Amino acid sequence: MIMGATIKELIKKEPNGLIARAYAFAEKAHAGQKRKSGEPYFKHPLATGEVLQSWHLDEATVAAGILHDTVEDTGVPLDTVKKEFGTEVASLVDGVTKLGHIKYRETPAKDGGKNDKDGAEELKAENLRKMVLALSQDLRVVFIKLADRLHNMQTLSSLPAAKQKRIALETDEIYASLAYRLGMHNVSGELQDLALPYLHPREYEWLLSIAKERFAEREKYLEKIKPQVKKVLEEHDIHPLDIEIRAKRYSSLYKKLLKRDMDIERVHDLVAMRIIVATLPECYAALGVIHEAWPPLPHRIKDYIAMPKPNAYRSLHTTVIGPEGKRVEIQIRTKEMHDENEYGVAAHWLYKQKQEGAAVSGKKLAQEIAWVQQLKNWQEHFAGNADDPEEFVRAMKINFFTDRIFAVTPRGDVIDLPAGSTPIDFAYHVHSEIGNSATGAKVNGVISTLDHVLKSGDVVEIITQKGKKPSEDWLRFAKTTIARDHIRMALRKKNTFARSLSLPTHAELRMTVEDRVGLIKDISGAIAELRIGIISFHTEPATGKTYHINKVEIASTDKKKIEKLAEKMRGVKGVKEISYRLL
Repeated sequence: MIMGATIKELIKKEPNGLIARAYAFAEKAHAGQKRKSGEPYFKHPLATGEVLQSWHLDEATVAAGILHDTVEDTGVPLDTVKKEFGTEVASLVDGVTKLGHIKYRETPAKDGGKNDKDGAEELKAENLRKMVLALSQDLRVVFIKLADRLHNMQTLSSLPAAKQKRIALETDEIYASLAYRLGMHNVSGELQDLALPYLHPREYEWLLSIAKERFAEREKYLEKIKPQVKKVLEEHDIHPLDIEIRAKRYSSLYKKLLKRDMDIERVHDLVAMRIIVATLPECYAALGVIHEAWPPLPHRIKDYIAMPKPNAYRSLHTTVIGPEGKRVEIQIRTKEMHDENEYGVAAHWLYKQKQEGAAVSGKKLAQEIAWVQQLKNWQEHFAGNADDPEEFVRAMKINFFTDRIFAVTPRGDVIDLPAGSTPIDFAYHVHSEIGNSATGAKVNGVISTLDHVLKSGDVVEIITQKGKKPSEDWLRFAKTTIARDHIRMALRKKNTFARSLSLPTHAELRMTVEDRVGLIKDISGAIAELRIGIISFHTEPATGKTYHINKVEIASTDKKKIEKLAEKMRGVKGVKEISYRLL
């Protein structure tokens, strides 16, 4: 297959090749079909194939991309696809067909929406389960689905408004996040950009109005200094393969503005410069030359080559005070790093093919990606422990599709965690016994609590104590499903043992209260301040019309702590009497 060629160029070069035959077959199968926009339907599978070809994927994947809707939308039997194009292509088409069978519900339920919401969560959960299966069986199925979704998002304007928003939300939450996890930053960013105007239309219009002029101004400045940067590098015998000017994506800018009080003046990387060099040593040499020429800003140098991001992103980042005293963000990487950063696993596929001189198995590649296998194992575990589809979707988003951080063990091993994770999440990801016996942590050499929120690059050491058992309070701040599951399991064992000895496992607070707005919030806040978990909260009418009885079960049997809590509760407005008992 010719790298960089369009599908029509490939067909011209190889008129009897696999891609040419797939083109002819799909064009005939979709003849007469129209999309919602009114254009011929065949334009969509062809565009899907073009995207896959631009990612330099193998012929079977590109052919399957062109054929991906034939079985579902034209009535062509899968056996016919198998007979015409072989088992490999048919298997990919079948995988994409199964992945797309279940879609979000579009019609409201007759019961006012409750069953519709429940049904939507079940469908969403089923979609995610199918995605996991496709990921673990052959990554190429997911590549095709991402290419398919990319073109569907580019033509979303022809659909009804309600459907636009639903598809945009699914794209932003699932497909863009999945592309990011696969290291496909360019694909992820484009999907998020395409979803933004449908999810936040007013904010998007505002963003365009304030950013367009600033983007143009920054691009003009960087184009102006680009020759100076090139000259400085060449004077030190570094000859860049390319120097790119990259504008920040609108979706990325929107997220950053949310953290900067929507003040665009506080965003300094609207447009960045990418320097692409031939070798790894040249990356570091170029960084030294740039810093020699222009002073770097403190704390803005990031080495993602020595310590890649969890999704394998590699690059050197620095911000310098450039010519005319303006800040310039510069990224330095090799061509291989650049391709992998843009197209992730798809680019990795290409390099593997070049190294091995033959086609690389999609299943083999999936097995080499640790988090894909973790995802498969997690789903199998979760499927056996939870029947709640809403919880499945929530847990999957937290554990695999949210922003990621990487924390480091003292030995230098990198632990991939969702943003917001704490040392207790870190401990359980290292080993369940370390989690169960944790008493504290050192973060970057400083003693820290187990509920401390970690940041990328933190070096974490877990302090353990033999015989220590998990606290129910840990469930309040544990972020990951793996940590929460291990904590619950250990607590069940602990409570079973306690009950066998007739020991109390928790306590009940009984309060006579004068009901008022905000009372429950104040009571909950007082309990949380003492880091005690709430198991249940019940309110029942008391004698008379003025007072109620609140019964709160709490996760503590420490009498001193409960006495302190009771004293604190007496100071809460509306609490008249309070007592407790151990259960």
